[in-house]
Amino acid sequence: MRTTITIDDDVHGFVTNYARAKGISLSAALGELLRRAEGVGEPLPDIRRSPNGFPLFPPASGEAALTDKMVKKLEGEEFEPKSFA
Repeated sequence: MRTTITIDDDVHGFVTNYARAKGISLSAALGELLRRAEGVGEPLPDIRRSPNGFPLFPPASGEAALTDKMVKKLEGEEFEPKSFA
């Protein structure tokens, strides 16, 4: 696919140097770098939405889900912040 893009000068310089070092075209270098970047980082969380559109985040691995009963119980308790000394 042929397309035109606008990139910052520093990005162009980086991709150009990468392409020269590898002996490949600028297009090939850009494609290679983007494919490598695609596999980097944490997987995105599985964020779902309730019927009214409220985002629902899954519990952390090994953690229990927060229920409405837990929230109602905590609403009646006094909150005491922890001191970080």
